[in-house]
Amino acid sequence: MALAGNGYQPGFGNHVSTQAIAGALPLGRNSPQVAPLGLYAEQLSGTAFTAPRAHNRRSWLYRIRPAAMHGHFAEYEQTRFHNVFGAGKVSPEQMRWSPLPLPESATDFIDGLVTYAGNGGPESQTGIGIHLYACNRDMQDRFFSNADAEMLIVPQLGRLHIETELGVVDVEPHWIAVIPRGVRFRVSLSDGQARGYVCENFGALLQLPDLGPIGSNGLANPRDFETPNAAFEDIDGQFELINKFQGHLWRAEMTHSPLNVVAWHGNYAPYRYDLRNFNTIGSISFDHPDPSIFLVLHAPGPVAGVSNLDFVIFGPRILAMRDTFRPPWFHRNIASEFMGLIDGVYDAKAEGFAPGGASLHNCMTGHGPDAETFDKASAADTSKPDFIRGTMAFMFECPLVIRPSEQALMASHRQTEYIDCWQGLRNNFRG
Repeated sequence: MALAGNGYQPGFGNHVSTQAIAGALPLGRNSPQVAPLGLYAEQLSGTAFTAPRAHNRRSWLYRIRPAAMHGHFAEYEQTRFHNVFGAGKVSPEQMRWSPLPLPESATDFIDGLVTYAGNGGPESQTGIGIHLYACNRDMQDRFFSNADAEMLIVPQLGRLHIETELGVVDVEPHWIAVIPRGVRFRVSLSDGQARGYVCENFGALLQLPDLGPIGSNGLANPRDFETPNAAFEDIDGQFELINKFQGHLWRAEMTHSPLNVVAWHGNYAPYRYDLRNFNTIGSISFDHPDPSIFLVLHAPGPVAGVSNLDFVIFGPRILAMRDTFRPPWFHRNIASEFMGLIDGVYDAKAEGFAPGGASLHNCMTGHGPDAETFDKASAADTSKPDFIRGTMAFMFECPLVIRPSEQALMASHRQTEYIDCWQGLRNNFRG
């Protein structure tokens, strides 16, 4: 039985009140002596109780059975999904992968997760985990909860129907979904197979960036983010709960579906966003703004102005700068960059970077356009604008070195000759 959706409410971080049945929300008290309709009151907190009001995230859930009801936990083996980023040597070489192959046997979202890279972890509550997923089966009689991190899900192929404790989130390529830490959910595949990217954020919660001199409008607008209305199922049976805790997976049996929240109110909930609603800001005179101008969401870090995680997109846009090299310029960053491609062609690469693929350029590793792109852009007529259409690339950026996993380094779809794309750059010096 599928959990029925019940629409969405707009706005990022809004306090939402929603009920699937009239009268399920108590009036005036969060935890009355007897909750309405025989429900249990339960608070789900995503920040410290004493966090400032503007940053405090929590929701009150009114559910058929509380989350404490499940069997004993035992280890669950899914060896490809983990937080083992290693403490050994990390090569500064540029790295790139072809799309993650789709599975040949029945594989659901959880078993289809493959860890590519990361840093930090749940113990330090800092850093990120970067994973790709490829699956061809619905999650059947099983649910997942991540106690280590909130999960930013970026579909590349196929639609995901994500049923959570707080409602339904439907996403497809060009959309993103964020599932908060601790929220239980299951994933169905609307098209029979799916592939995409997942970033675990171990640090402070994702939020919209401040706009500074841009002013009050631009980039991602709060009203375009959507939070689900309450939806529930009241089902008894044999189910399993997979819980990620301290970098490991654990399994417990349940005799009922955990998606039994009839009503909730608060500001700690899943949400989704259509990347095509991003209001791109750019130069209309000369030169480029820094890529931070493409920032959708960020998770603040311990140093003011430096994020634990930046989520940046490169979508359709118009390049009008005159006498300017318009593709991304050659650069080396203090930050480390993991890129993915959702659709189309990335304007800094002529070939090799395919939708569903990925690249990693770590701290102070030089990168930029390949030789073919450089030659084409250098000869372009910049008196006319370039219309960048039919593309959507993104980047997970982090101030810490992003450490590739052993399985990503050894993957058969890793492009070990990626560095060759720059070898054709000629010496054009005319001194």
